[in-house]
Order: sequence, then structure tokens, then C-alpha cells
Amino acid sequence: MKLVFLVDDDPAVTRLLGRVLREAGWEVETFDSAEAFLARSRPERYGCLVLDVSMPGLDGLELQRRLRETGQSLPIVFLTGAADIRMSVQAIKAGAADFLTKPVTSDALAHAVRTAFDNDAADRVARAERAMLEWHLAILTGREREELVVVAREGSTSRSQATSASSSRPSGATARASWSARRRARPPS
Repeated sequence: MKLVFLVDDDPAVTRLLGRVLREAGWEVETFDSAEAFLARSRPERYGCLVLDVSMPGLDGLELQRRLRETGQSLPIVFLTGAADIRMSVQAIKAGAADFLTKPVTSDALAHAVRTAFDNDAADRVARAERAMLEWHLAILTGREREELVVVAREGSTSRSQATSASSSRPSGATARASWSARRRARPPS
């Protein structure tokens, strides 16, 4: 079950939104301040942060900044009772998944949290794939890197030829076949 961290200084809002989120199928941990959220031990489980913007003490935007500085990447859905365009732009530019105004409907909140989880999961997969690709590139020898450049150029050439003339072979097939042949023909190190 996915975990939603709900941070709002209004107990009535926390109770209501907590119930809405639980009914939508998430486990919910509530906090009455940004400081209380920061004081918790780092969760072993990943989650989404539903965060009030305006709170006494540390506000939601400052909490977002602190989390980013410490490398804690949680998708954040902001809530505010006083919509401010500057504030919403700042939150979104800093990576917030959504910015909702109070009162928020149950459907709008559930949709925002679901979308935040989905988009963050896709981002995590993309980052993992990129890290794997970077690792593979890092272990190539100098000669293999040269060959990869040639293969990439050939693939680019075959793609442009495929678009200008009809080809029975898929555009990347030539490059892949060339790379495979070179890999097999490479002398042992």
C-alpha cells in the first residue's frame, strides 16, 4: 500500500483529507507542522507528500526546499487556502507535482496524488535506465567508444536514408548489426 504524508496545521482539514486519502486506498501519516514532518525518522517506505503552503513556522515552500537540499525526493502535492500565482509557479518550478486550492474536492485530491505517484514512478524508471546506460558507457574501452560513435553515425545515416527512400530493413537494424559484428570481431583485451 502506498503511503501519503499529510502536513497541515488545521486539525479539521487533516482529519477530513486523511479520511479522503484513506478511502482512496492509501495509508496516511499526518503531521501538524513542517517541523514535525522533518523531525520524523526517515521513512523506510516511499510516499507522496500532501503539503499545506501556509503554516506557522516553516511553510510548505521552505519544507520543499529543505527536502530537495537533503536529497529526499518525494512527489509533492501542495494545498493552499490563499491561491497566489507567484507561489504556485515557485512550487511547480521547484518540482511540485500539483498545486491545489482549498477547499479541494475528494476526486481532485485523489487524482492529484495518483498522478503524482504515477509520474514519479515513471521518472524513477527513467533515472534508473539512464544510470544503467551511463554505467555501460563508462566501462567501454577507448576502442569500443570509437566503434560506438561509428555505429551511431551509421544508424543516423540509415534513418535519414529510410525516410528519403523506402527500405525493407528497419532504420536501426543496420547500426545494431554493425555494432554486434564489431563486438564479436573485437580482439580479446
